[in-house]
Amino acid sequence: MGVRERKARDREDRERRIIECARGIAESEGWPAVTTRRLANEIEYSPPVLYGHFPEGRDGIVNAVALAGFRDFAAAMRRAMDDADGASRLTAFIAAYLDFAATNPATYEAMFSMRLGVRFAHETTPPELREGFALLIAAIGDPPAGDAGTRAEVFWSALHGMAVLTRGQRLDPGNQRARLEELAELFG
Repeated sequence: MGVRERKARDREDRERRIIECARGIAESEGWPAVTTRRLANEIEYSPPVLYGHFPEGRDGIVNAVALAGFRDFAAAMRRAMDDADGASRLTAFIAAYLDFAATNPATYEAMFSMRLGVRFAHETTPPELREGFALLIAAIGDPPAGDAGTRAEVFWSALHGMAVLTRGQRLDPGNQRARLEELAELFG
């Protein structure tokens, strides 16, 4: 392996460590605890090294965490649908979505609530976001009439609302299964 390849591998490894560290801090302490100084201390590099990877600073790191979250999200949603059959696929997708939001609250926040430097539903939308949206469309299937994208947006809005309201303890925890089944029935 040449020097150039080793340097590229080292750079990718540092970037991955920065993203993982930021995600870990955010998941355990919340996003306010994620600062470039703290990240630099945690991974034992100077702040300029972080800015070398993420010139936008913390915002760039949050974007990177969100993109990594979308990759993890897509893998989890694919697994849920692959492990289910027929009518239970949509219910499995909904359960997996809500589980992802509950077990990765800071990542979910970065993905869906924090301001990102990327645009959704645009020609410049990153592939990670496009894949996540394509999985929403795949989960609900072709609409009986109308636009699949609009139907997926309404479905996504309902899922997001359920995730946020559940996290905020605004919904009856004992009614989770009934809500999940009701949503599946509406979009199935």
